[in-house]
Amino acid sequence: MKIQALNIKTGNRIIVYFKNKKQVCTVKRISNRDTSSIALLVFLGDNYRHLNSGVIRFKSEALVELVN
Repeated sequence: MKIQALNIKTGNRIIVYFKNKKQVCTVKRISNRDTSSIALLVFLGDNYRHLNSGVIRFKSEALVELVN
């Protein structure tokens, strides 16, 4: 299921390109939510580890694939 980037919430699992691969990531924090872009702090898998985390930026109108 795809949703608009502005509708993403903390804890959502999304499919994104992260560390040069298409992977399932969990949203830990939404850093910047304005009208033009959104920045998400994400990590791989279910358990948060700093080494497997990073920031992904989207335009607010971008569609992001959610994992059920």
